[in-house]
Amino acid sequence: MAETSVVKNFARLFGVELPLDNRFVVERGGCYFLLSEKLKDLTEKRGGWRHAGTYLGKVKGESFQPSFPLLFMIAEKAKNRIVVDDKSAWLFVCGRDIFKEGILKIEGSSEKGNCTLIFNRHGECLGYGKIVKNLNKLKSGLAVKNLLDVGDFLRRERHPANQEA
Repeated sequence: MAETSVVKNFARLFGVELPLDNRFVVERGGCYFLLSEKLKDLTEKRGGWRHAGTYLGKVKGESFQPSFPLLFMIAEKAKNRIVVDDKSAWLFVCGRDIFKEGILKIEGSSEKGNCTLIFNRHGECLGYGKIVKNLNKLKSGLAVKNLLDVGDFLRRERHPANQEA
């Protein structure tokens, strides 16, 4: 079913096979939700719902934009991961990219173009990015482009368009 394939394909970018049941992943307006059996029955009976269950992400244009709950589900089993030092973790949460000098550990793929999850030294998933240069050959400089971090929500909230007049 198409609903799970979008989400499962995203998880595969990190070397994860998500055991999602096709019956409980629902697409609504380009957004994907994971529902319990009881919630699925309720949404089928009522119709007209906008949000239900666990929000997994949405398709925007040609790309899938994951939710943080989905990233955290993937983080438990991710093969592609990078652990960064405290300074790099803080900068990443502030929307900055990762430089080679801040990387403490690389697991899984380190090849240019692959996606990787970013973790702090305490094992907390901070978001994900795209590797911009082969990390095994890189001595210093830009290593991972920030695609989504846990600070994104706070940055969107303080945007002037979201402020009351």
